[in-house]
Amino acid sequence: MSGSNNLKVFSSPERYVQGRNATHQLGNEMKKLAMKGPVVVVTTATPKKLLGEAWTTSLKDAGYEHTELLFGGTCTAAEAQRIADHAVTQNAKTLVAFGGGQIIDAVRAAVGLVGDGSVCEFVSCPTVASTDAPCSALCVMYHEDHSFHEYRFMCRHPTLVLVDTTAVAKSPVRMLVGGLGDALATYYEARTVHEAHADNFLGGKQTETAIALSKLCCDILLEDGPAAVESLYCQAVTPALERVVEANTLLSGLGFESGGLCVAHSVHNGLTSQKETATYTHGQKVAFGILTQLILEGRPREELDTVLEFNHKVGLPLVLSGLGVDVSSEKAVCEIAERSLAPGESAHNEPFEVTVDMMVDAIRAADQAGAKFLKEKEVSK
Repeated sequence: MSGSNNLKVFSSPERYVQGRNATHQLGNEMKKLAMKGPVVVVTTATPKKLLGEAWTTSLKDAGYEHTELLFGGTCTAAEAQRIADHAVTQNAKTLVAFGGGQIIDAVRAAVGLVGDGSVCEFVSCPTVASTDAPCSALCVMYHEDHSFHEYRFMCRHPTLVLVDTTAVAKSPVRMLVGGLGDALATYYEARTVHEAHADNFLGGKQTETAIALSKLCCDILLEDGPAAVESLYCQAVTPALERVVEANTLLSGLGFESGGLCVAHSVHNGLTSQKETATYTHGQKVAFGILTQLILEGRPREELDTVLEFNHKVGLPLVLSGLGVDVSSEKAVCEIAERSLAPGESAHNEPFEVTVDMMVDAIRAADQAGAKFLKEKEVSK
């Protein structure tokens, strides 16, 4: 986005609701915001099985007529258009997304195609804490082969974000772990954007609030991340899980938009150029991007060790082979580096020029640091 004459810009959803069995309050929360029907709920089979009865009863009790549409599986331009076309045929005034990051982004993009909030409002209901998508106005669009396509920025944020932590506690552990990787990048990227006096994702400069929320996000994750992961193994809603869900969803969502992105997310986009990474989560790829960014920037070794230790504790990748990529393949590493430095990529928010050679070296050095760490851990057993 273009600059805003050095104006500071901060933006957020209108209302955020989180807690055990929150889906039972969906209709009431929508009424508080004077949201209108008809409502179209876009979902997949798993959220429907887990929460379908709760949202059906809640919407009905609040006086909302609703229909349901199954998500196609990937957030592509064609899928967003399909959802938008369905919303128009239903005369929908509100679209609700239950699921993960891709379904939320696809429905958000569909709302933009219908009228971006002026014609149809958006309710974001994540059932996993795997990305910071739920609170954002950003849509990350992919090609059918799961490679990164483009960013789309909507004019408005979700009117309501509702997170049922009972559902999150029953989600796959790897999804929460991926969310930790995505959210941990928030502070490291926002800090660099601040140092570079670059624009955030809203096209303005950072507020103090944005950088403070980013730091709080990082602090919560480092403190509570491992315990939150443990709670999912027994499907328990614990205080640690509640705090981490808030960090992954709200703090990271506000922090990355109003704080800005940098190398970690551009490396993610570069990694999507390799078909081997398609089965790995967004956050797993971002996690390796954090290591790359810290090395590229020449940050203190203590910071790199902190992230390596965190990744190891929660199960995030420390090396490229953890994402299916062979670091000895010069072609693969160069392709990742080149894609991460494409025009418009967030890596250009560094306070210095980043070249492909610099990125290649940083990727290799990050892999080496991870490999050394893992070897030392193995020896110490």
